[in-house]
Amino acid sequence: MTTAQPTPVESAPIFDADQHMYETPDALTRYLPEQYKRDVQFVQVGRHTRIAIRGKITEYIPNPTFERVAAPGAWEKYYSGDNPDGLTLRELTGKPIESAPAFREPSARVDALDRQGVDECFIYPTLANLVEHSAAEEPELVLAIMHALNRWMLDAWSYNYQNRLFPTPVVSLALVDDARRELEYVVANGAKAIVIKPAPVKGLHGWRSPALPEFDPFWRDLQDAGIAVALHASQPPLSDYADRWDPPQTNDFRSVGPLRQVLLGHREISDMVAALICQGTLSRFPKLRIASIESGASWIRGLIEDLELAYRQMPQQFDEDPVQVFRRNCWVSPFWEGSVAQVVDWLGWDKVMFGSDYPHPEGMTEPKGYYKYAEDMDEKRARDFMGDNARRLLGIPVRNPDGDEAPALP
Repeated sequence: MTTAQPTPVESAPIFDADQHMYETPDALTRYLPEQYKRDVQFVQVGRHTRIAIRGKITEYIPNPTFERVAAPGAWEKYYSGDNPDGLTLRELTGKPIESAPAFREPSARVDALDRQGVDECFIYPTLANLVEHSAAEEPELVLAIMHALNRWMLDAWSYNYQNRLFPTPVVSLALVDDARRELEYVVANGAKAIVIKPAPVKGLHGWRSPALPEFDPFWRDLQDAGIAVALHASQPPLSDYADRWDPPQTNDFRSVGPLRQVLLGHREISDMVAALICQGTLSRFPKLRIASIESGASWIRGLIEDLELAYRQMPQQFDEDPVQVFRRNCWVSPFWEGSVAQVVDWLGWDKVMFGSDYPHPEGMTEPKGYYKYAEDMDEKRARDFMGDNARRLLGIPVRNPDGDEAPALP
């Protein structure tokens, strides 16, 4: 009897570009200055614990203590389009589980990676999804909370655990000088990558694009530091716009309706990348490495078409071909249920990365669950997608025994 041989995807060393931690309740408050303590509080609403930012309760993350969570992969059928009964995310959640040690601390996560056959991964915070949005009207508060979170993360996870886990501290660009100091702090403490919310920022003089020249000192520092930037999906900055079309009954993201989903799509990542290209940041700092995480890939084609049209209409406004800038500077981790081949057609083989979203319910039960969705790839391409492209983004050696010179099918 012949034993089935693993496919190239199944044998490729995995670097998971999208994993998460579940923070403990003191993550935002342990190092928060006393003057801001009243602005970040956990409050009881009936039987439930909610988080209140600046006195306003948000349900965007319905259980911000993460003591009990939806099981990893609980929503897989919804996101894979296999939901014939039309179950809501609440219904698909089922019975919550106790938050496992691997969700909370690094040594247990490394043990989990060993069981799952994953070599390395990025680890993104979860609570940061709501903080910058909820506190945006007070820039000093945003910066104080982010610094408190980053200090907690350094204590609880470090920014590089055994060269296996690469937790990503969060930097807000609300105030440029403060952003530069935060970047200096996390780099000095070993950060290999940071995460930035893809959205305009509210500073002391109103809302601004972080790609404007006034933010160049930060981007210059980042390029000089040589670390990567993850633009991770977060609470959408266009929520207020969508509210006018579809007034919400709650801001719990599990209750989103089809109109809101279509209106918002992934505008935040498309707009952020467009700003970095059209306002010249990526031309002024061509060595920046930018990654789109957990925003899918459906937005890429439309952005390329818009950039091509803008370049034909006003070439004098660009220092170089904007589509080539996109392809040079940007990596994308498509949704696990999305098409890798499409991203390759648009951006090239070296810019597409595997991400599982573990242990979030919208991800998979474990990263190798991706195998049943995998598209055909030769060995070189499988190694690129499953891990080596993330290693290139991070600036660490690839795992292909032939290095970057390994042959691939056309």
